Amino acid sequence: MRKNCIDAVASLGIDSIMEKPVLTQVSIISLAVTGLYAAGAFVFAFSVGKSQSRINKLIIAWLVFDALIHFTLEGPFVYWSLVSTVEKSKHFTAQVWKEYALADKRWGMSDPTIVSLEILTVFITGPLAVWLIYIVLKKKPYRHFIQIVLCVCELYGGWMTFCPEWLTGSKNLKTDNFLYMWIYLVFFNGIWVVIPVLLLCQSWLEMTVTGEVKQTKVIESVTTTSVTHNYNTRSRKKME
Repeated sequence: MRKNCIDAVASLGIDSIMEKPVLTQVSIISLAVTGLYAAGAFVFAFSVGKSQSRINKLIIAWLVFDALIHFTLEGPFVYWSLVSTVEKSKHFTAQVWKEYALADKRWGMSDPTIVSLEILTVFITGPLAVWLIYIVLKKKPYRHFIQIVLCVCELYGGWMTFCPEWLTGSKNLKTDNFLYMWIYLVFFNGIWVVIPVLLLCQSWLEMTVTGEVKQTKVIESVTTTSVTHNYNTRSRKKME
């Protein structure tokens, strides 16, 4: 009877599900550190950017979080991938990527495409995020040009990370575990798609509105100048 019950459970696949850990010590620490990064980013944004609008404060918070992830997490990944592989490293900074590699194997084996993208992320996208924080705080006129460049870099990185894998059947992705699928793969990669798209829309609207306002001011200035000139001309003629 007991054996029959066990066989029935196994046939439903419940035993295999129970064997898959939802949270491990490494995953809990990794998620906690990510949460601290997010909290620190908000504290920085709302303290340093007191004079900024609410939307700009939120953008600064995102940029701080973005830069922290690129430098402190992806930076070590690039290093360990160039000198060896994440899988072979015993250093504590490699543990988070060993955990993520459970969802996407390429991050543990120094996949050339992934490493190439991460080099660009660490040395170009990260510094762009820091530069954009300065630009937003100082209200530089070229802010939205840099913001668009940064967003395009983020979206390109996401596309080139997953598109080649999708085209080859996603053989390196593990999608039968809730944590790996919905938290690691979907959520943590999805925010680097959703937020850059929103920032691109914001830049488009800001540049469009600013352009229309400047055009209106030019027209008003030209009209005012023309009216003033005509009035002065008529006044001189009457005096003559």
